[in-house]
Amino acid sequence: MRVMVTGGAGYIGSIVSEELVREGHEVVVYDNLQMGHLGAVVEGAPFIQADLLDGDLLRDMLKVYRVEAVIHLAADSLAEESLKDPTKYYCNNLTSGLSLLGAMKDCKVDRIVFASTAAVYGDSEKQPVEEDDPTAPTSPYGETKLAFERALRWHEAAYGTRYVCLRYFNAAGASKSFGEAHEPETHLMPIICQAAAGKRSHVAIYGDDYATRDGTCVRDYVHVLDLARAHTLALSALDDRSAIYNVGCGGDGYTVREVIEKASEVIGVDIPVEVRPRRAGDPAVLVANSEKIRRELGWRPERQDLGDMIEATWNWIEEHPSEYEKMGLWARLNKPA
Repeated sequence: MRVMVTGGAGYIGSIVSEELVREGHEVVVYDNLQMGHLGAVVEGAPFIQADLLDGDLLRDMLKVYRVEAVIHLAADSLAEESLKDPTKYYCNNLTSGLSLLGAMKDCKVDRIVFASTAAVYGDSEKQPVEEDDPTAPTSPYGETKLAFERALRWHEAAYGTRYVCLRYFNAAGASKSFGEAHEPETHLMPIICQAAAGKRSHVAIYGDDYATRDGTCVRDYVHVLDLARAHTLALSALDDRSAIYNVGCGGDGYTVREVIEKASEVIGVDIPVEVRPRRAGDPAVLVANSEKIRRELGWRPERQDLGDMIEATWNWIEEHPSEYEKMGLWARLNKPA
């Protein structure tokens, strides 16, 4: 299948693209490089550096590459930032997404896999959360993702657009070629690894007074390779259904302190921490019930061990200590269209 991956030069997008190519799909990467890296574009994929709000170019590219389906990952994803600048999130996550849907409709592209988020549930009292549980986002980030999910439902009713929404929990790890490289970095595992490598002085813990087993937030971590696999399964499912799925490992999750302690054990160094006040928009606990995607799509997390996720993150950072642009990958990339 010919698939356009929006946000395909980002952390998850690059590894999803890699998985698609491995399974024999033709991939086109569409990314404005606001957060992505040219060096993260999967080898052999045409690359369009552009914004989703450029509707004319978007329509041209859907036609030129005869795109049959879209995997939509392009978004801003920081809950704390979204509380300070909601306009940015409504523009980049919702308005841009609606621009994409309009272009798809005009070009008769009627299949989309959407990278949603567990943040749509907000601070749910019930854990683990299921897809049918109430949604009550605590940030514009979660709210804009939920709004786009709802837009997809109405687009299916009006235009027949099939969709699968994948509600991510916390992606972690790396492939051999691609990993996390944000500036600034905000995700826990790469921050821990940077502290272990001496690139930062400590790891900040935002709140240690939650009603959890050690006072710090609990999260569900899923290996990014397992997450990528969920996208290819979702793409196949579009022949039969539209659906919403949680993508996480479930269980009891891990507290922030447990992740730091496991990283110290895996990497073999003490990792300094600094406790700070809670961040607005952070739920105390967020863990997935992923039985639905297991039952309907046959997805299984094959890399559930937290230590393995940390080791994959650490190894990638050790092997790629500089930005993507310094990794020697430029020569093999297609020039932007």
